[in-house]
Amino acid sequence: MAHHYEHFYLDPKFWVAVSFVIFLLLVGRMAWAKLTGMLDARAEQVKADLAQASRLRVEAEALLKQAEADRAAALVEATDLLARAKAEAQRVSEAAATEAEASAKRRERMALDRIAAAEAGAVAEVRGAAAEIAVAAARSVIAERVDAKADAALIDSAVASLPTKLRA
Repeated sequence: MAHHYEHFYLDPKFWVAVSFVIFLLLVGRMAWAKLTGMLDARAEQVKADLAQASRLRVEAEALLKQAEADRAAALVEATDLLARAKAEAQRVSEAAATEAEASAKRRERMALDRIAAAEAGAVAEVRGAAAEIAVAAARSVIAERVDAKADAALIDSAVASLPTKLRA
């Protein structure tokens, strides 16, 4: 049974179609609002992520530059430290060589002093022995050659020369 209505707006199918279109428009508008809201939120999230990534990249580049500068400074410091250590080792080596040379000279001087002291002691000992031998020889010669007469003559001549020797 097909009904024909005098006016199209009297047909219930028309009003069902109108209400369906209105429903679709309302649901579509709400869905569109939610969809654009979600897309806008996602776009803001992507923008925030890009901004954070950009900031992190700038920070990473700054850290890289700082690390390179620190590495260069550490390299310069290590080179300087190595140069100072070499200079200190050279100075210590030279000081040790100088000290060893001075020590060898001191030992040589001490040995020469000991030798000189030993020579002086030997010479003094020889002189002492020679003096003792000379005194003993003089005693024996005087005892053999000088008798009481010669002894009296020597004493008289020594007493006679006393006034001249005392004036001098």
